[in-house]
Amino acid sequence: MFGIPNITSFEVVALWVILAIAFVALLYALLLRNQIMREDKGAKEMQSVWDGIRVGANTYLRKQLRSILPLIVVLAVVLFLSIYFIPPSSAALLRFKGMTDAEISLIVGIGRALAFVMGAVFSLLVGQLGMRMAVQGSVRVAAASKKGLNYALKLAYRDGTITGMLTNGLGLLGCMVIFMIFGIDSPDVLLGFGLGGTLLALFMRVGGGIYTKAADVGADLVGKVEVGVPEDDPRNAAVVADLVGDNVGDCAGMAADIFESYEVTIVAALILGVALYFTTHQIEWVIFPLLVRGIGVISSIIGTYLVGVGKEKNAMNSINRGFYVSAVISVIGFALVALFYMQEWRAFFSVSAGILLALAINEITKYFTDTRYRPVKDIASASKTGAATLILRGLVVGYEATVWQILAIAGAILAAVLIYWGQGFTFTLYGVAMTGIGMLTLTGNYLGMDSFGPISDNANGLGEMSNMDKESRQSLADLDAVGNTTKAITKGVAIGSAVIAAVALFGSFLTSIALVQQQMGVVSSDTILATGINIASPIIFVGLLIGGAIPWLFSALMINAVAKAAGLMVEEVRRQFKIPGLMEGKVKPDYEKPVAISTIAAQRELITLATFVILTPVVTGLVLGEGALGGFLVGAILSSQLLAVFMATSGGAWDNSKKTIEDGIYGGKGSESHKASVVGDTVGDPLKDTAGPALNPMIKVINMIALIIAPIIIRVSTSNPIAILVGIACVVAIVLAVMYSVRGGFRRTKAGEANF
Repeated sequence: MFGIPNITSFEVVALWVILAIAFVALLYALLLRNQIMREDKGAKEMQSVWDGIRVGANTYLRKQLRSILPLIVVLAVVLFLSIYFIPPSSAALLRFKGMTDAEISLIVGIGRALAFVMGAVFSLLVGQLGMRMAVQGSVRVAAASKKGLNYALKLAYRDGTITGMLTNGLGLLGCMVIFMIFGIDSPDVLLGFGLGGTLLALFMRVGGGIYTKAADVGADLVGKVEVGVPEDDPRNAAVVADLVGDNVGDCAGMAADIFESYEVTIVAALILGVALYFTTHQIEWVIFPLLVRGIGVISSIIGTYLVGVGKEKNAMNSINRGFYVSAVISVIGFALVALFYMQEWRAFFSVSAGILLALAINEITKYFTDTRYRPVKDIASASKTGAATLILRGLVVGYEATVWQILAIAGAILAAVLIYWGQGFTFTLYGVAMTGIGMLTLTGNYLGMDSFGPISDNANGLGEMSNMDKESRQSLADLDAVGNTTKAITKGVAIGSAVIAAVALFGSFLTSIALVQQQMGVVSSDTILATGINIASPIIFVGLLIGGAIPWLFSALMINAVAKAAGLMVEEVRRQFKIPGLMEGKVKPDYEKPVAISTIAAQRELITLATFVILTPVVTGLVLGEGALGGFLVGAILSSQLLAVFMATSGGAWDNSKKTIEDGIYGGKGSESHKASVVGDTVGDPLKDTAGPALNPMIKVINMIALIIAPIIIRVSTSNPIAILVGIACVVAIVLAVMYSVRGGFRRTKAGEANF
């Protein structure tokens, strides 16, 4: 049954239960949505501001969808054709026994293309629906603050949990549907599902990140530093664009980011599980990751529903309590599955190592970005001597945090080595993949924490713009400060999970090449799994260097896009502050023009950056070979992790140091210390919310592309004329994309609109 040989009745029932759990997650999301939508939206003045945010966010997402649809169609066709360049895998021959190679290729090709579309659609749904509910929730959280901190906290967190449950439900649903249809051959098809989700995450991260920081930088530099108005002041023309950006960047972007990590880790685990099946003839290695996913959904539902402040009135402690409850339930569930199903403890230890890694990254990120700890306090203290010393302190914090996080990740990978000591390389890689599965077990909690940030940020902004009472404003400000920390924590987890997922995919890359080599007659002792990748080889070392450089160029292009758009935003906000009567509140600013500036800035970079990311591994593989492509992946993974953690941590620490000063220390708002902290926060904004987070989907797109093209490359000589022509065409496309991104700029039309 399900195309799986020797499957037991228990396993059949378990698979149906996991499928049912996917629908339970979606039903829980619907239940939470209905709870949120029944809440009051507050006064008319607040609803008027909120409606502008809602319209702006929806308009942006519609334009983004129109930009990326053509590329999705093209790539679906390419993925269908990719199956025809290689003979059917051993798993495909086993699943479709009795069919010809042509028939198998047709079925798997159609499956991979449809799975790609499904992954893209599901990722889009998670981002769009999650963001729309965040927008709906923010105005209700603002109104709920009149009922106290506890009520507003519960509402904001449950609203954010909707995104987490959509991720759990749709991610698990897609995997189970594919697994039930294709069985032992599901990894061939899941590659399409993973790439679809990953590519959409890249689009939403890139577009949302550029949008939000173009608005935020322009609003802060002019509003806070030059004019001296408060944050979210309704006289600031960029304030609505800024609040829209919180949603399209932090809600839609992060949701799609975590969703594709959720997909990619299961893809890697199943590929390696199938490889172990052909070695051990035990299907448990394939089914165990799916059981873990189901347990994680149930534990997240229980933990997220328990969030609410107790007697201590500490929102962060309440959120942490819900997270730890989910973690404990998950570990107990994993132990039961390991004891009664796997009948061995190695897989349990691997998954538990993932949860411990997530907890470690939580604590590391919290320490370096939370206002209660020394790093943020030191940065705030440095503001007394100006922006330069404050920025230097933030750089130190980012560098130091990067070291601790990479040591935590190294420890988790080392744990996989020790757990499967002496069992072989494939077992170790499987352990790494299960660490990634464990790390994302509590996806519902992570996305609840992440979406809580922009929801509380928007609610705080709405409270300020509608002149709510002082007590309600303080509750919203407290939630906003906690939201900054939860966003930083989930960014850390997203980066860590991206690295673990990329390492697992790298293992799948090696396994895939080895299987193809064996099909071509290479003996096991000479396959890439046995020989490894020799970085002493000059060609492979060149691939390593190129891969290490890619994240830096990618980040440069993104920050450059923000800088150009922010420059235009500054000009626009300055122009509007000079409008007679604006400062006195007699005239309202034109909020639509800053929204248009951010929208154009985000849209123009989508296809160029996607082209750059997709084609670089193709060129490396075609020109330098599969060994150099492996080196390329190693360089990209390491460089991305170091750079992403540094940017996310420094930016988060600068942001929260500004918050501490705004709470009254060192002169409070309007002081020289405050102005210095605003400069630091402005520098950190594109690092923590644009370039840093976008590296997560970037490294997974690169790994997924490499995994798909590796079986083709190994059969194509680097001296093949067609390969050379394709390589040259890809190089030209990459150069043109980079030149367009670097040199392209904005200009004003005669009507004063932003254009390019």
